[in-house]
Amino acid sequence: MESSFVNMVEPGDDVIVMRNGVFGGRMVENVQRSGGRAIVIDDEWGAPCDPHKLRETLQRHPSVRTVGFVHAETSTGAESDAKTLTSIAHEFGALVICDAVTSLAGVPLLVDDWAIDAVYSGSQKCLSCVPGLSPVSYSDAVIDRVKARKDKAQVQSWFMDLNLVLDYWGETARTYHHTAPINSLFALHESLVMLQEEGLEQAWSRHRLHHEAFKAGIEAMGLEFLVNPANRLPQMNAVKVPASFAPGVEAQLRKRLLADYSMEIGAGLGPLAGKIWRFGLMGQSCSRANVMSCLGALTCELPEFGVQVKMGDAEQAALDVYNRAAHQHA
Repeated sequence: MESSFVNMVEPGDDVIVMRNGVFGGRMVENVQRSGGRAIVIDDEWGAPCDPHKLRETLQRHPSVRTVGFVHAETSTGAESDAKTLTSIAHEFGALVICDAVTSLAGVPLLVDDWAIDAVYSGSQKCLSCVPGLSPVSYSDAVIDRVKARKDKAQVQSWFMDLNLVLDYWGETARTYHHTAPINSLFALHESLVMLQEEGLEQAWSRHRLHHEAFKAGIEAMGLEFLVNPANRLPQMNAVKVPASFAPGVEAQLRKRLLADYSMEIGAGLGPLAGKIWRFGLMGQSCSRANVMSCLGALTCELPEFGVQVKMGDAEQAALDVYNRAAHQHA
């Protein structure tokens, strides 16, 4: 994220940021720290970024050269239409910065087909790799912009200056820039080999299948999702905390699940703190065993917190999804 912004945003630039959760907010801060002026388009947390708002804002601000948005908002579980948002930005001559931290390998992300200019992800999400690496992709247009700023506004970060990194990767002569994290890179290579062996489309389907089974079980308990089905990420499930819970009770349940079942559930962030749970079904953790274990743990523990659920209903609802899928592929 920071590499994209410090290289693409120059002091005084107008930058549109679409904010519908925590990580859109971090984009705003990156714009400001890069000396730019953030023009923020807010959408409700749990809703996708609105393409119509983007078009209207670009019409009002013709000076904008960069648009930032989050493809898969980790704080809410909402997926935005990266293809449409990129297309609209390009109509107005703006380049895009796309946060794909939670979407890479979990849902379709077609960087070349959608002509996304700058996109970054994280090694620890659906790639199931060690944390600490951030795969990035930059288009020729981004590289041209970075090279053009050499004599005007020097990139404020030495370590992330792509002009220096380009020299490091030079084909004829290499200029030392940093010591690469070799062990982490081997880990990333292995995670990509595993993804290739499964098949990218199969990985997308696996995330979708286990989400559908988890969803069936959650709804059988009478719980509700935050995001509407059309914009719901399969790998990041935001479930509303029961309305009957007093403040602090949801945290007690999460502590119980961690202590008794070694199962860690994400808390709500920002204005959603105490209002949702975030269940990650990402990469190698996205499995039938984990779905069934989680549903079983919730079935056992929710009644102690005042939520009446019938033993076995959630598990059976999930099994029905798995059985239907098995019959379809038989």
